[in-house]
Amino acid sequence: MANKYDLVVIGAGSAGEKGAAQAAYFGKNVAIVDSGARPGGVAVTTAGIPTKALREGAIYLSGLGQTIHVAPTDKQDPWALLMDRKREASEVMTMAVERNLARHAIERIQGRACLPGAGRVQVEKPDGGRVVLESEVILVACGSRPKHPPNIPFDDPDVHDTETILDIERAPKSILVIGSGPAGCEYASIFAALGARVTIVGGSHPFPAVDAEMAAVLAESLNSMGIRVIPAASVSSVARSAASQLEARLVDGRVESAEKVLVAVGRRPQIEGLGLSEIGVELDADGWVQVDERYRTAVPGVLAAGDIIGPPGLAAIAMEQARVAVCHAFDFNFKNETDRFRPTYIFSIPEVAWVGLTEEQARADGIDHEVGRCSFSTNPKARISGFPDGLVKLVFRSPDKVLLGVHIVGELASELIHIGQFVMHVGGTIDRFIDATFAVPTRSEAYKYAAYDGLQRLARHCEMPRSSAR
Repeated sequence: MANKYDLVVIGAGSAGEKGAAQAAYFGKNVAIVDSGARPGGVAVTTAGIPTKALREGAIYLSGLGQTIHVAPTDKQDPWALLMDRKREASEVMTMAVERNLARHAIERIQGRACLPGAGRVQVEKPDGGRVVLESEVILVACGSRPKHPPNIPFDDPDVHDTETILDIERAPKSILVIGSGPAGCEYASIFAALGARVTIVGGSHPFPAVDAEMAAVLAESLNSMGIRVIPAASVSSVARSAASQLEARLVDGRVESAEKVLVAVGRRPQIEGLGLSEIGVELDADGWVQVDERYRTAVPGVLAAGDIIGPPGLAAIAMEQARVAVCHAFDFNFKNETDRFRPTYIFSIPEVAWVGLTEEQARADGIDHEVGRCSFSTNPKARISGFPDGLVKLVFRSPDKVLLGVHIVGELASELIHIGQFVMHVGGTIDRFIDATFAVPTRSEAYKYAAYDGLQRLARHCEMPRSSAR
């Protein structure tokens, strides 16, 4: 006999949890299937929460940003301390997901799922038993896993991806990071803070997707931590040297040696065994599930959200996609579309965050624009905190000063970005920052002086209606 539900969710990560909770909140009977013994997905096990816990711990243990240094008395290995903190943070957040599912009376089923046909989910349980679930609506949210390039020997115990790196017993003395995306930058800065010699091989473009000027600011900050960044380079092979170290040969012939290699070149969808293409779900050339603006696949009743539909692979965006998908599926008049101005962020040291257009995009679109900047080196709170690296950059339309994009490199960038995001949501101008009163000293005050800088730039080629005096 099949078990019948209003919604069956495959995957208990960020998208799966929030999609299930959204339907249950409105009274739907929901089951969530996941192969893991506990819910939460990579956000609470190997990616989001763990890496952020490592980051904060590394900052504390290294003394970065501390204007008063106290000599450590604990002789314990710093990596072991970070792992303890990581496990604690992961456990707390996993329990939070468990409580959320229980609070909404969502049935959890452990096992590997496949779709034998529309409206049916077959689950193979850990004990070998099988159960069939029936539902007119199925949300596929299985997430992704690290990409493994074929030219990299992942069978070597010192070659890691962004998940297996958490299994190492101690911090390495040297590490080569292949990939300059969010995960690569985050781990590079964590290991540098712990004293490792770190090299990033950045691929065709250093820090892709980041505004070019801000990418240079980030590179300078990482260099100040002792991190070497090799842009416009790629690795052709990795092998053991005669000295038993790992050697990465670059395409241009250079050779870089390190104790460990971390491969962070993106992720791929976890679609194996689901039977998606067999029932008519369309996939692109890389295996990402194709959906429309309501997150519907080509098969009626089958939705998809989160990492399985492709980049950017951020938990916050995955959650919103799942909520919107479920609201449309059941005609809930609650959440009809995902955010037009979605912030993107990198939890490196320092952090990076942005929303809206980069200066390069504004230029390519032929938009008459100007920029305003404020360096954190002139910000009192940043100086006091010991983290003066970075700046706030505003991109705005010249004729009417409407804010088009905000880009921040600096500590707490992931928090500060939302100020600019909210102004963009209402079509606001940079005058919003001029008119607002910011507490002093705060990092958020940098918005005001970035706006002043923008007005001064405008004043050079047009008459301004208001004073640009500070």
